[in-house]
Amino acid sequence: MKKKALLLIGLQNDYFAEDGILKEVVEESSKVSNIIENIVNLVDNSSDTLIISTPIIFSENYEELVAPVGILKTIKEVGAFKKGTKGAETIDEIKPFKNKIIEIPGKLGLNAFINTNLEETLNKHEIEEVLIAGTVASICIDSTGRSAHEKGFKVTMLTDCISGRTVFEKDFYCENVFPLYAKLAKSKDIS
Repeated sequence: MKKKALLLIGLQNDYFAEDGILKEVVEESSKVSNIIENIVNLVDNSSDTLIISTPIIFSENYEELVAPVGILKTIKEVGAFKKGTKGAETIDEIKPFKNKIIEIPGKLGLNAFINTNLEETLNKHEIEEVLIAGTVASICIDSTGRSAHEKGFKVTMLTDCISGRTVFEKDFYCENVFPLYAKLAKSKDIS
């Protein structure tokens, strides 16, 4: 039985497609680490790991966001991650694996456990460890990782599969924040 789950966070066109509304936010950090290539290789070669994607998708008028601040305010202002748009869709590189990936809807903020059935899904599959990959290091990755730790899951941050708003931010979180509650690993070292 699979005891590990790979959580894919933010692998959507508004972050990673050439015409993505928020591409500039994570572009430098993503390219330095080749995170998309690393994630694709990991997903392609994962046979004993449950793979879960938790996209963030909002309604046309962002009615879910009441007085948003920070990144959520920016998302609303620029019109990112709207339901039914190309920007809200999963990136093309991951689409060939859709039959291997459980997509959990409902994420409307930073933490993939809030407003979703992520915890129930992990418990149903008797998952003990979550491996985290995606974007943005200081926001959704950190928030979800801390929450997973607090819920009793072992957490592994896949450092070559995570991007931030800058290379500095990603490196800072990997070196100084994630080790406070998680193990660090490279995708090639995951068995």
